[in-house]
Amino acid sequence: MAAAAAATQVGAALKKNKKKKKGAEEGEQGVDDNELEDMDLSAARYKPEGLDELCKTTKFNKQELQVMYRGFKAECPTGVVNEETFKSIYSQFFPHGDSSQYAHYVFNSFDTDHNGSITFEEFISGLSILSRGTVVEKLNWAFMLYDINGDGSITKEEMLDIVTSIYDMMGKYSQPSVDELSPKDHVDKVFRKLDLNRDGVVTIDEFLESCRQDETISLSMQVFDTIL
Repeated sequence: MAAAAAATQVGAALKKNKKKKKGAEEGEQGVDDNELEDMDLSAARYKPEGLDELCKTTKFNKQELQVMYRGFKAECPTGVVNEETFKSIYSQFFPHGDSSQYAHYVFNSFDTDHNGSITFEEFISGLSILSRGTVVEKLNWAFMLYDINGDGSITKEEMLDIVTSIYDMMGKYSQPSVDELSPKDHVDKVFRKLDLNRDGVVTIDEFLESCRQDETISLSMQVFDTIL
């Protein structure tokens, strides 16, 4: 899914950041539980869970978590990512468009406790679903993204907000081209297929059923979705 493609790229950015700093860390063997425990908390830094626990709750192994944690800590020394930093990371991958609004929506989907920041656990949990989750897990995440107000259903307006932000971010590089199909036309076409009972909203059951049964919707979701 293209939606799974934006968070995955953020994860790649963290790995790349780690490699850039490797020269200054030649003697180190990688982050472990002791390093997590010994984090300097004097600046009110967030203390993440141990790697063993994260291995149990995500689809990443310990070595992968070590690499991503180093990159995460290098990018965000306080142990959390605020929205402005998240937007800045996103903008590096989409220099030809405006990714700020889309990054805002993705940030909210990762910020599961809605406190205005993303912890390492929240980031890794979301990335785990997007990069290695089942189809149903990814669709559930996509539904949560489009359900902007969190009321358990997607309205056409919510879908239009998300799709417009994707078009703004991708610009002329989106497929199909934004010149061929406007965000509103795109939403009108797909929403009709998703709203099975024609009540003006799409529930999670309708969303899952439609996406699993209609290949054209699945293909359309590649434009609809996120770009992690």
